[in-house]
Formats: sequence, C-alpha cells, structure tokens
Amino acid sequence: MLDKLYEIIPEERVLLNESMSEHTTFRIGGPAKYFISPANEKEISSLLDLSGEEGIPYYIIGNGSNILVSDNGIDGLVISIGENMSALSLNGDIITAGAGARLSKTAAFALNNSLTGFEHLAGIPGTVGGAVYMNAGAYGTEIADVCESVRFLENGEIKELSGKDLNFAYRKSVFSDINAVILSARFKLKKGDYDEIKNEMELTSAKRRAKQPLEYPSAGSAFKRPDGYFAARLIEDCGLKGVSVGGAEVSEKHSGFIINKGGATAADIKELIGKVRAEVEKKTGVLLEPEIRFIGD
Repeated sequence: MLDKLYEIIPEERVLLNESMSEHTTFRIGGPAKYFISPANEKEISSLLDLSGEEGIPYYIIGNGSNILVSDNGIDGLVISIGENMSALSLNGDIITAGAGARLSKTAAFALNNSLTGFEHLAGIPGTVGGAVYMNAGAYGTEIADVCESVRFLENGEIKELSGKDLNFAYRKSVFSDINAVILSARFKLKKGDYDEIKNEMELTSAKRRAKQPLEYPSAGSAFKRPDGYFAARLIEDCGLKGVSVGGAEVSEKHSGFIINKGGATAADIKELIGKVRAEVEKKTGVLLEPEIRFIGD
C-alpha cells in the first residue's frame, strides 16, 4: 500500500500515524493511519482511485474547523486540502480560490482589490472547500450570497456547477448529498471602497472577539440553528452554561460553543453534546442538531 502511495505523492507529503490533534481546531483526535497533503487535482483523483482499489476509506478535511476526530483516530486516508491548493486569482470582480484557501486569506485578497461581499466571512476559521460544502455564514452573509460556481471531482470526472445549481440551504449544499471533492470556487463580488471594506472587517472581527471564546480550542458553533430559535439561547435558558464533562465545557462566554478547556477528549466532547441535546429537548421539546461532523469511530 505504502509503495503505491509514494508513486502518487512524494514521501515528504505523506505522514504516517499522524496525530489529528495537530490538524483540528478542537486540538483533539487520535492518529490518522495516512495523512496526505495533495498538491493538485490529479493527485486527489489518483488517491481516490487507490482508496477504491485497496478498500481503504478516505476522509477529506480542510482546516479541521468543523470536525471532531475520534480518540482512536482514523484507520484510512486523510486527504488534507490546504496550503498546497490555496491559489487565488482575480478576473474583474470574480475571485477564483483553491479549495484549500482559508476564508481569512480570501477576504484579505478581496480587501486588497477593493472588492466587497466577503467581509463577514473573514473570521470563519475554515477553508473555501469546507465553507462551500456547508454553506458557511456569519453576521447575515452566507457563501451562497457570493458563490458564482464550483469545480469538483465526482466519480473520476471534473465537473462545474453554477452557484444557483448548488442547492444551497442553511448549513448545507448539494455536496452534503453527493460523494464529491470540491477543488475550487469562484466568488462574484462588487467594487467597493477600500477603507469602508477594511472598517467593516475590523468591526466584524471585534464582534467575534467580544462574543466568542476564541481563546479556547473549539469547532465554532456546536449546533445548527433550529427553526424559530437560537441554539445558544435555548442552551443558556436551560441553565447549561459552564456545564462540563472532563476537559469539555459549554462556554461561559457563548453557550453555542463547546470548548476544549484543557485536555478534553473526543469522548468528553461527544458526551457533553449528548447531555446538552437531552436536556434542551427535555425542557423545551427542541432537539438540537450538531453542526460538528464526527469522524472515526
């Protein structure tokens, strides 16, 4: 298996038994049997082919900002689409971004070109690929608002869909329902004033720092917003702020976040998520849906 892997990816970009705690914003997770950083679409396609031939599961990750990896790790291929596939380019008012480009980097690129529309997405700690996959959003802006089109790999074929055909909805897209790998996205923005864009980005950043527990590892919002409610308000009203299991805690600063207060395990996080869901459902009748994706056993 390893020999075949090295035929596709140079040895220095293949890590064996790599701790996933180094690659998730929770700073939690056991070892990945193979952790691979592809540099282009051909390498990704070849890795998927190898996965099928060898019967080894694969997992696509970006910045690891919306996932919880099992303490036992991942017995398969982790394909990390990051810096090696993060190129940004501009054509008029359209930015083309590789799936591995961080949203913060993309927003800075938009600012430097005096393009508005990406300001509120700048602080989301994820990559373009992950943001498109889940239609990430903040402060009234979603990826769906600016996405012109997406290139992706499906069944060995590179395809492209326009934004209107991506079935964007709250925290989901067409990619939630198909087996595909996002390669790049095009974002249509508008010409704006550099100073106004910069000021809006700074205001949004200040709001995040004031309201969110950015000083602790987390995966961002732990739960999706239920229809007609706010998850954080429900959790707080149920008296769950500050509740903990091991090193995992419902943030005192923002009850929509579950944080790694120090030494938390994936089991701690999962148990606390279960505890919060059960208590909120018992007291309000609302069953919260996790926004975090669970990987591994």
